[in-house]
Formats: sequence, structure tokens, C-alpha cells
Amino acid sequence: MKGLFTLLKRFAPPYKKYVWWVFVFNFFSTIFNLFTFATLIPILQILFGIQTERHEFIGWNYSSIAEFMVCLQSNVMNLIETLINKSGAWVALCWLAGFLVAMTLLKTAMSYFSSMALVPVRTGIQRDIRNKIYRKITELPIGYFNAERKGDIMSRMTGDVNEIEASIMSSLEVIFKNPVMILVYIITLFVLSWKLTVFVLILLPLSGYVIGNVGRNLKKSSLNGQRQMGEMLSQIEETLGGIRVVKAFNAEKKLINRFAQINEKIKRTFTKINNRYLLAHPLGEFLGTMVICTLLLYGGHLILDNSSGISAPTFIYYLVIFYNVVPPFKDISKAMYSVQKGMASMQRVDDILSTKNPLVEGKNLPIKNFDSTINFNNVSFKYSEKWILKNINLEIKKGKTIALVGHSGSGKSTMVDLIPRFYDVQEGEILIDKKNVKTLNLRDLRELMGNVNQEAILFNDTFYNNITFGVENATEEQVIAAAKIANAHDFIMETELGYQTNIGDRGGRLSGGQRQRISIARAVLKNPPILILDEATSALDTQSELLVQNALDNLMQNRTSIVVAHRLSTIRNADEICVINDGEIVERGSHTQLLALGGQYKMLCDVQMFK
Repeated sequence: MKGLFTLLKRFAPPYKKYVWWVFVFNFFSTIFNLFTFATLIPILQILFGIQTERHEFIGWNYSSIAEFMVCLQSNVMNLIETLINKSGAWVALCWLAGFLVAMTLLKTAMSYFSSMALVPVRTGIQRDIRNKIYRKITELPIGYFNAERKGDIMSRMTGDVNEIEASIMSSLEVIFKNPVMILVYIITLFVLSWKLTVFVLILLPLSGYVIGNVGRNLKKSSLNGQRQMGEMLSQIEETLGGIRVVKAFNAEKKLINRFAQINEKIKRTFTKINNRYLLAHPLGEFLGTMVICTLLLYGGHLILDNSSGISAPTFIYYLVIFYNVVPPFKDISKAMYSVQKGMASMQRVDDILSTKNPLVEGKNLPIKNFDSTINFNNVSFKYSEKWILKNINLEIKKGKTIALVGHSGSGKSTMVDLIPRFYDVQEGEILIDKKNVKTLNLRDLRELMGNVNQEAILFNDTFYNNITFGVENATEEQVIAAAKIANAHDFIMETELGYQTNIGDRGGRLSGGQRQRISIARAVLKNPPILILDEATSALDTQSELLVQNALDNLMQNRTSIVVAHRLSTIRNADEICVINDGEIVERGSHTQLLALGGQYKMLCDVQMFK
């Protein structure tokens, strides 16, 4: 219960007015239900001719609840007896039946309004949780996703949120409704007979303890089940992403067996969870029946000994009320099973929501323009234990093109990832116009930069929306102009719907060169003063490379460019080339100077047979 109230404390405040109405409607529904049950006493007396005493009208003089109940009972019975004497038992029975129908109508109406008031709470909290998770994952740094499985993150956003809806949200009606019913019923039972009620309050906690014991380990089992679901989704995501490799290496059987193993684990875990969950209802019903039978024997003994203080019809009314106390208790016990399952999912969701973003904005200084230089001052960086960059010093002047070359894993891509603060340096500092990037507004900082990566990251949308991605209020003329600069306009217009053609998942309907040119068009439209090209042509064939390189040359005009290059032919005209080896700049200079130096750059060129 503590976890549930913590959840409500976090997400329910915007819906306080709905929660208030839920309590109000449930209170009146319970009151009308009591009147419905109370009608049974005179009906039974009329049908079975039970007449123990005459009731006199005693007015409405009372100073306590007990006196009020005595007045109410006496005056109502006096009214019914007068009606029977004047019009007969049949007419009185008709009036009582009409009253019963009216009270039932009011009770069901209040119950409906209560459930309706709760709907915005359930759906709103579910929406808010999804929004919070999505907002959080878009705010977290790239390093977080390198350490987590994408399939597991997807599982938390879908399966776990659905489990929260199914388990916790569906239990809110019970949590908000049943305590009100139980409280009103218990007070009424005390008024009718405090002896019997004290006896009842001894029995109910015992049965509640037994039910609670059964569901004690449900949260742990549910948490294990959701983790296994995350593993399964991760495998599905990996299989779909690498289906070409799977088929090329005839690895279908291996993956099928691996999937079957995790699926079997999930089957066993959820079989155990469901068996325990399904035990709640029959166990609650059995214990409730035992309590009622015990109460019937004890109450019957008191009535037969004339020591109970209530009549037989009133005792029947007492039993009816008590019988209606038991279902709310059973529903609460069943709801607690659901809540335990849901809290396991909420814990997994909270693992994401509570993750601290290491990219803390310092002074949050605005920066709208790039005016002079980018400086790496004694920059060192590591992902975990091993240093990837060591004491890097580099100045990049506005309007210049700087190329970074070296073997794979030497730290080239890491260097360019540090400029837009995809990661933060552990030692040293990176300055833009003499300002440490850690002190700048992160959105403003990234607004100054355009990225074209080795893998063109596109979305399952139209050409138009992919080019305008991240750029607001772009006109069609600007989009076409950007596509022409990127040498993409012609092949776009050859498609069926032109710029409104959908390019498929990750641009799957396009060739590698076409995807890269769309990515370049996106950077052109953004029109950033600083351009970062991370091996933008290394995965292309020669013909596509020429087209893309031509588009890149158009893009790089009058911009400050940092180019990570694998194919050295693409950077021979750079203003400065830095050779990175094992996280350090070992050579720097122009293409001609580095060739004359006869060092690592020349060796790289010779390997590529570049002259």
C-alpha cells in the first residue's frame, strides 16, 4: 500500500477534484444502499406476520447518533404500521417496493457517477507516466543508451506501463470506493449491535492476514517476469535489426532456440504469478463465508438467549449489511495482488525516471552565434576505465576545415561528440568563443551545429518531414533549395509523390547514397555555423561517394567544419589535418606538410594507395 500511495502522491495531484467527487458519490451510493437494505425489515415483517411491538411516533428529539437511529426506526415503523392499518398490507408492500426501486436507482446512479469521475484519473495518470518516460529518455545522454538494451527500454515503455494500467490503475476504483463503503457499513453495524461488531472486527484481520501472506512474494515474481519480457524484446529488436546477417550465416536455428529458452522462462514465471493471483478470489470467498457462518452462530446464540439487544429481523438486516462488507474486503485483497504486480512494473519504470542526467547545465548562458574559435584545452576523456582521449589541445578557427584521421578506435568520433556535449570531459575544457561548453545553454549550443554521420539516421516519414526535422517554419522553397544543394532533388522528384513520399523504416526504400544526401539536405536546411561530419562517405560506393562528396562540398562552404575521415581522398583540401593515435594528436598540418613529414599520415595514405 505504501508504494501505491507514493504513486498517487506523485501523479494524482492534478486530478484532486475528480478524486473528491469519487469519494462524494461513493458516500451517497453507500447511504442509499443502506436504505435499500433497511427496507427488508418491514417487508419481512409484513410477509411473515412478525409483529413484536407497536411503535409510537416519538418526534425527532435526539442528541447522539444512537438516539437518532432509535427515532428513525420508531418513526418509520410507526408510519408503515399506520399505512397498514389504513390501507392494508398489500398497499404498504407496494409502497415499500417502490421505495426499494427508488433507493436502488439512486444507489446505482451514484455508483455510475463515481466510476465516471475516476476515468479521467486513470487515463490521465497513465498518459502522464508515458509522457514522463518519453521525455526522460529524450533528455538522457547518449551514453545511457550505450549501456542499456533498447528492447528493455521499449519493454518498460509499453509492457510495464500497460501492467501499471492493468494492475494499479484498475485498482484505484477499489481503493477509492471500498474504504468509504466499509467505514459507513462498520459504523452502521456498531449502531445496530456493538457486541456483534467487536466480534466481527476480531475475525476480519485474521482472514486479511492469511490473504496477505499468500501474496507477499507476488511483487518479486512480477519484477522478475517483466525483466524477462525486456530480455525477450531485446532479442526481437536485435533479430529484426540484424535479419540480413542472421540469414547470411544460417543462424535461424540458433536464434530460434535462444528465443524458445527465454520464452519458456517467461511462461514458467507468469504461470506462477497467475496461479498466485487467481488464488485471491476463492481464498477471499472461502474466508468470508467462514466469517459469516461464525457470525451467524454467535449472533443466533445471542438472540436465542435474548442477550443481543436486537430483534430477529434486525439481525437479518445486520447480516445483510455485513455480507456487503465482505465483498469490499475481498476486492481490496484482490486489488492488493494487482497492486503488487503493478508496483514491480512501476519500479522498472522508476529506474528510468530516477536516472540522473550527468550533463548538468551550469550557468546556462545563452549563445546565439559562433564568432571566433573552438578550443580543446588539455582535454582527456574516458567512458569507463580506459582513457579514450589524452591531453588533447586543438584550436579550430571560424571558417576553417579541420580533419581528424587515424585508425578505428583512436578517438576521432569521441572528439567530435564532446563538442555538442553528447558526453562531458573528465579533464580539461572545451571552449566556444572563450566560453566553456558546460556553462552554455545546451539547446543553444546544439543549435549552432549540424551533424552528418556515417549512418544516415532517417525516420519512417516523408522526404519533406525528414529534411525539416528539427527545423521549424521552413517553407517549401527552402526545403527544395536544401535538397538541390545536397544533390537530392532529382531522385526525390522521381518518386510517386515527390517530397510527400514516405521513405520507409530508417529510409529502407532508399540507397545508402540517397539516405546520406537526405541527411545532408537536413543539415543544409538547418544552416548551422559549425558542421560536424563523422565519416559521412565511408560506407558508400565510389559513384555514390562522388555525389555525396559534391553535396558535402556545397554544404561546407563558408562554414566551420570538423571532418572525421576514413577515406583520406575526401579531406586533402582541409586547412589542417590532425592524426589521432591511441587518443593523442601525434601529427598535424596540411596534406602536403604531412606527406612530406613521412609519418603516420603518409603510411595511412600509402595503405589506401592515395597519391
